[in-house]
Amino acid sequence: MDQGICPANKMATLPIGHWLLLSAAKFLTRRTFSTSRIVYAQQVTVRDALNAGLDEEMERDERVFLLGEEVAMYDGAYKVSRGLWKKYGDKRVIDTPITEMGFAGIAVGAAMAGLRPVCEFMTFNFSMQAIDQVINSAAKTFYMSAGKVNVPIVFRGPNGAAAGVGAQHSQCFAAWYSHCPGLKVVSPYTAEDHKGLIKAAIRDPDPVVVLENEILYGVSFPVSDEAMSKDFIVPIGKAKIERPGTHITLVAHSKAVELSLNAAKELAGEGIECEVINLRSIRPLDEETIVKSVIKTNHLVTVEQGWPQCGIGSEICARIMEGEAFYHLDAPVIRVTGVDTPMPYTKSLEAAALPQPHDIVRAVKRVLNVK
Repeated sequence: MDQGICPANKMATLPIGHWLLLSAAKFLTRRTFSTSRIVYAQQVTVRDALNAGLDEEMERDERVFLLGEEVAMYDGAYKVSRGLWKKYGDKRVIDTPITEMGFAGIAVGAAMAGLRPVCEFMTFNFSMQAIDQVINSAAKTFYMSAGKVNVPIVFRGPNGAAAGVGAQHSQCFAAWYSHCPGLKVVSPYTAEDHKGLIKAAIRDPDPVVVLENEILYGVSFPVSDEAMSKDFIVPIGKAKIERPGTHITLVAHSKAVELSLNAAKELAGEGIECEVINLRSIRPLDEETIVKSVIKTNHLVTVEQGWPQCGIGSEICARIMEGEAFYHLDAPVIRVTGVDTPMPYTKSLEAAALPQPHDIVRAVKRVLNVK
């Protein structure tokens, strides 16, 4: 650009055709495109996506209410419920004492009586204090009442590893809760996942566990115009292919999707194309999407931050071995998981205890038998 000529004056000297092309290019660079060619017009954080989903459902249905520790006047420990108390008042956004068993029981009873509570655990590690209410009261009542009593409740909050919070605040409960009949369990990754799944969970007639991730709350994701609609939901039980590929399938949920995408990007530089599946829903599991991908790629690696024994990867491996996809495998399946130990506090050891992109790269190369 010549000195002394501002961009506007420079543009004014161009032929109209060139000006239109440059303007279009400048506009398009502000947008992000997905593999499905949907145009994403803006970026939204996971925190704001959850907040919008809660707000829209509370506005839509007066039976919906939120309760938990510091969800009201403090706007939530992670500010997910920001502004909701001021908008809906004390009866629908309720601060509770530090007694998970107590307020989870109140929420379950309210659901049995026809309300639609959203019960927030400040961390899912604290849900252990209320597990009798989640498993024995919420999950089993529909069965034990011969289908006469629904429990339309949402249990939500941060799950899994965060940063420097030690062994008792870093567990992933995806495998724990997905083991239980009567519960639905979702583990979203993107902002669209979080908004669409929290809305679907609130509308669902059954108890739904929504496993969020503390590290993801402040992360911005591109969001489509469709997802900004108040009618937008993500169906529970439907996975999403985040990156198409032909050589190997990577299956992950929550933060592990990001790790898988980073590994896939690195491997693409070496000519290895990974298909990355974002599970979104853990129970029910979208087995159909996984099987179709494995039949196409003939190879599979599962990725999760949870422990290896009886994990989500173990369940996926079992289903592949028991079904049609087994006959299409060209190599054994490998699981990439967290280390089989309580989470260390020291930052370096914490990183060593969690799967990293280089672990996924190594697993992929091992499955494909390449150096």
